[in-house]
Amino acid sequence: MLGIIGGMGPFASELFYRMITEKTAAEKDQDHIQLLLLSDAGMPDRTGAILSGNTQEVRDRMLADARLLERSGCRAVAITCNTAHYFADMIAPELSIPIIHMIRETAKTAAARCGGRKVAILATDGTIRTELYQKALRQERAEPFTPSPENQKLVMYLIYDCVKSGRPADMDAWRRIEEELLSAGCGTALLACTELSCIKADEHLSDFYIDPMEVLAERCIEFMGKQVKRHGTRSGDR
Repeated sequence: MLGIIGGMGPFASELFYRMITEKTAAEKDQDHIQLLLLSDAGMPDRTGAILSGNTQEVRDRMLADARLLERSGCRAVAITCNTAHYFADMIAPELSIPIIHMIRETAKTAAARCGGRKVAILATDGTIRTELYQKALRQERAEPFTPSPENQKLVMYLIYDCVKSGRPADMDAWRRIEEELLSAGCGTALLACTELSCIKADEHLSDFYIDPMEVLAERCIEFMGKQVKRHGTRSGDR
C-alpha cells in the first residue's frame, strides 16, 4: 500500500485521493493502487508552529502518523501539505520507508517548464519563511519569486478565510496576485499550498499554474508500479 498523511486540510486530502484515482491508467477497480489515507485533521497548524518556533508537537505527531502507516505495511509515505514538508525532512531519517517528497518533485517539474523565467511561489507564510521551495528551485537552477507583502496577505486570505473556511475563492483577489506575477516576468507559478490546489480545481485555472499535488499524485502512481493516464476518461465501476 501507499500511505498518505492527510487532513491538512480535509478538502485537499479528498482532492488528492481523486487525483490519484483519475490519473491512474486503469480499466477496472483492481488496476488502481492500494492506499491507506490517514486524515489527521487534528494536526496543529503547521504555519503557526513554524512562525512561533514551537515545532516539537507537530514533528512528533507527524512521526507517529508515519510510523502508523509504516507498521500497517505501507511501502512509502506521501504528505498532502506543502508546509508539512518542513517536518517531513525532520522525520524522514527515522523511517524505514521513503517519503515521496512533493517539494523536490515539483521543483524539478517547474524548472523544466519555466523556460528560464522566474517561478512564482504561492504559499503560506510558513512555507515562504522556511524557503522550502526557494531552496529546491535553486537546486534545479530556477529563479524563485515570492509575492509582495500586500499580495502575500491576499494569498493567506484565500487559503484561510476562503478555502479552509469553506467559502468560495475571491477571484478578484486572485487576479490582483496574478497581475504581479505576470508583471514580474514569471514563466509559471506554483500553487504551493493544498488549499490553492482546491482553487485550481474549482476555478479551472490555466496551465500557467503548477499544482504540486498533481505532481505528487503522478509520482505516487509511478512509485507504486502503475502508469499515469495522460488522456482519456475515467474508468467505470466494475
